[in-house]
Amino acid sequence: MYPELLHLGPVTIYSFGIMAALALISAALVAWLVLRRHGVPFDFSFEILFATGVGGFAGARIYYLLQHWSEVRGDFWGGAFGGAGFTWYGGLIGGFIAVYCLCLLRKVPVGLMANAAAPGVAIGYAVGRIGCQLAGDGDYGSPSSLPWAMGYPNGVVPTAPGVTVHPTPVYETLVMLAVFALLFRMAKKPQPGWYVFGWFLVLQGVERFLVEFLRLNPVLGLGLTSPQWIGIAGLVGGVVMILVTRKRPAL
Repeated sequence: MYPELLHLGPVTIYSFGIMAALALISAALVAWLVLRRHGVPFDFSFEILFATGVGGFAGARIYYLLQHWSEVRGDFWGGAFGGAGFTWYGGLIGGFIAVYCLCLLRKVPVGLMANAAAPGVAIGYAVGRIGCQLAGDGDYGSPSSLPWAMGYPNGVVPTAPGVTVHPTPVYETLVMLAVFALLFRMAKKPQPGWYVFGWFLVLQGVERFLVEFLRLNPVLGLGLTSPQWIGIAGLVGGVVMILVTRKRPAL
């Protein structure tokens, strides 16, 4: 594992931070590639990048603080501004709110932006999980003896010596790359507003629900983890979104 890529004097460059930045850039680039097919100006992509970055990182940190309040309340400022502690769903919510406000300000149809964001978020998720893999930050799975199982002895959250586990960040990257390819193909064509994003919610919800059976997150209720319940909510919301929007005029 390579949680620290290099040191520039007193400054440490972390692999997770680099991949998070690349995930953000990838998401904004893909969204622009979709939007330009629908006549949205080029400079809007830079505004998307800024809005997604600010909203996404803020949302990811706030969600993390709320989720781990009992651990961080003794050192709130350290928890709020430290180098670790980001949550995917918080980043998605924060980024969505920021981009939604930007669309209202620039008078870009929110439904069109949602469709463009769907493959962008998928590729961003895939790239971000590479950062989790490089950092060994605890997102790996349960012990396994499969041929491709691996250990994370030098990770931020190390595994015990000699123990190999499911490399679930790798699984998620591969699955979300396939999801990206499907959604990107859909989003390039005229679609009803929110229709492609509905499919993102369905596919990502199923992916997260299934991969959680291999991970080590604590059970929240009925034998399911918090991400699994959120995945179910996303799946249901996505199905409703698809059914409601599929017969509307394409944008």
